[in-house]
Amino acid sequence: MDSRNEIKEFLASRRARITPQQAGLPAYGGNRRVPGLRREEVAMLAGMSVDYYVRLERGNLSGVSEAVLDSLARALRLDEAERAHLDDLARAANTTPHKRRRTAPQPTQVPPSVQRILDSMTDAPAFVRNGRLDFLAANRLGYALYAPLFGDGHKPPANIARFKFLDPRGREFFGRHWEESMNNTVALLRTEAGRNPHDKGLTDLLGELVTRSEEFRIAWARHNVRLHYSGVKHFHHPVVGDLTLAFDAMQLPAHPSLSLTAMSAEPGSPDEDALKLLASWAATADEALPHEALDRPAP
Repeated sequence: MDSRNEIKEFLASRRARITPQQAGLPAYGGNRRVPGLRREEVAMLAGMSVDYYVRLERGNLSGVSEAVLDSLARALRLDEAERAHLDDLARAANTTPHKRRRTAPQPTQVPPSVQRILDSMTDAPAFVRNGRLDFLAANRLGYALYAPLFGDGHKPPANIARFKFLDPRGREFFGRHWEESMNNTVALLRTEAGRNPHDKGLTDLLGELVTRSEEFRIAWARHNVRLHYSGVKHFHHPVVGDLTLAFDAMQLPAHPSLSLTAMSAEPGSPDEDALKLLASWAATADEALPHEALDRPAP
């Protein structure tokens, strides 16, 4: 990806969303030619010259200090995910081709020890993914929950983003909350692209999604990023119907490009009943689950 263009569009998009009123500035006149703040207003809020801010927004973060990034983040009201993304963009801008290390391929398998951890979680769907959202491994209940992802006999890894945007079953599986799920997915991929801008597998995936999905292309252009450690996931499962599950995700310290996500239902809720029904179905659904789930004994 073009580092300078990424910086330019990210800063411009963050500037455009803040009104003078939100920034505590007077809005003189009723006909502003730009949405949000003007460049000179951001410069004033950040305590820097207009020329210097214009240089930054043109995509030149070369040699920028941590103090400048802090000032810029405050002026643009960046949240934690956005500030981390700005740091990633600055890091890429200050890495010369000679110093750039070859990006290691995203893992497509999990170590046996991680699989054993998954299998030990018998009452909660759990799975492991990499940064580009390849679903790499799961416990039996996790495979049962994401069975539509493997509906054509696919074996792991299967890409969640490709399924969501390019497979008609993806919209049905993520149910009436599909748009929220779509935006979260795009934001996660945008975050990963900032973190690993030279990952060829990720670049190829993004190119495919931008080319084949107008919805992805529109959402990608918003430059939204996010961290995704906890929250709620909504599903419309073909066997048990609607499910709303809380999730918690954690990066694996020994394998920093992998994340483990576990889900749970509210005790005594219809979702808990549906999850129990899903577990019963998983025990007998030999044709619907990947062999990776069936080769291990049921809990």
